[in-house]
Amino acid sequence: MPTPHHPKAQKGGGASASATPGWRVLAVLSMLMGFASISTDLYLPAMPMMSHSLHANEGLVDLTISAYLIGFSLGQLLWGPISDRYGRRSSVAIGLVLFVIGSAGCALSGSALAMIGWRVVQALGACASVALSRAMVRDLYEGARAAQMLSILITVMGIAPLVGPLVGGQIVALAGWRAIFWTLVGIGIATLAALFTIPETLPVTRRNEESLGRAMARYGQLLRDRRLLGYAGTGGFFYAGMFAYIAGTPFAYITYYHVPEQLYGLLFGLGIIGIMGSNLLNSYLVSRFGYDRMLLAGTIIAAFSAIMVALLARTGWGGLWGLVVPLLVFVSATGFIVANSITGALDNFPERAGAVSALIGAIQYGSGIIGSGLVGIFANGTPWPMGWVIALCGIGSLLSMRLLFPVSGLSGVRYMPARLICNEEGKTEACGSL
Repeated sequence: MPTPHHPKAQKGGGASASATPGWRVLAVLSMLMGFASISTDLYLPAMPMMSHSLHANEGLVDLTISAYLIGFSLGQLLWGPISDRYGRRSSVAIGLVLFVIGSAGCALSGSALAMIGWRVVQALGACASVALSRAMVRDLYEGARAAQMLSILITVMGIAPLVGPLVGGQIVALAGWRAIFWTLVGIGIATLAALFTIPETLPVTRRNEESLGRAMARYGQLLRDRRLLGYAGTGGFFYAGMFAYIAGTPFAYITYYHVPEQLYGLLFGLGIIGIMGSNLLNSYLVSRFGYDRMLLAGTIIAAFSAIMVALLARTGWGGLWGLVVPLLVFVSATGFIVANSITGALDNFPERAGAVSALIGAIQYGSGIIGSGLVGIFANGTPWPMGWVIALCGIGSLLSMRLLFPVSGLSGVRYMPARLICNEEGKTEACGSL
């Protein structure tokens, strides 16, 4: 399990006791963080071609995204305790091997069902890179410096989905959809080679022997907290809508509105630019208004834009741009919802930050399974299934804020009652009093 949070660590502004890592370490960590999105965004423009090549309907091809999310959501709950016990680098290496095997399996798939299975394998490997790269930053840095490094890596996560569909569209046009997965095989092998140019960040003396069963039991304790469920709900519903957007737009844009694959990448890129812009705006405003108020603003924006998406998808008013504009507003709410919901959850249990981070991540990607899965199940060749799924998710995110009202009241003053949690030795400690 992640090391408990200590006030001393918050005050530190420099690197930890280990030597300050150089550019090579940061470059490798950036590569690992990028696996969160590149594994899906790169092949989005290929989905219609895959549907034709594999003789599968668009709903079945959409389920390849859901399968990936299943592996990604469940896998990250396991990699944290595994890496705490056996080290970061070896755990990431095993994950990268799984990723390479899964990507090769996708490239060789002869049916959509085979593709779905290999996507699960691919995701189980990819989630190790993403989850453990954050843990490696915590191993190397303390306090403000750690936050700065994590911000840099999160920015990389914003660049990867911006570039992925653009590059994917070009690969599809030049070499077909299978070439995308062979490209991912190459990326996995290159990252694995780069991984062994950096040292292990968690020395043997800092590892623990806690069993996986005991680590998993802690997640149940966290899920009993009302406020944590509020933050998880706002982020989880929104993630479901985001993945409905990811699963639905290739067919809505390319198949229904006959947008070329290359232009689809540009339209998708507009959303990423909106996400990056809203993150910058949130970083400026959150210190003034607090993350609860910014979260409320984000959920209101998401709910109303999601309703507009459903209305315009149903009626067809405005054509392509009538759908693109409200979708752009919806995805731009990411900067106000995702960061603030995670921050609120972590503040609720500062001494269980690692477990909360993994749990929130699992809930978010698990919700994505539902969102993309619903779009695939109800696909009918029009944007309407994507529209109503996004609308339900936007409304659900806003309604989840109700779980936070009894505590915060959104009055601008953050208040959280202290709560008692049993630590490893069975003693009772106060946690979360702010």
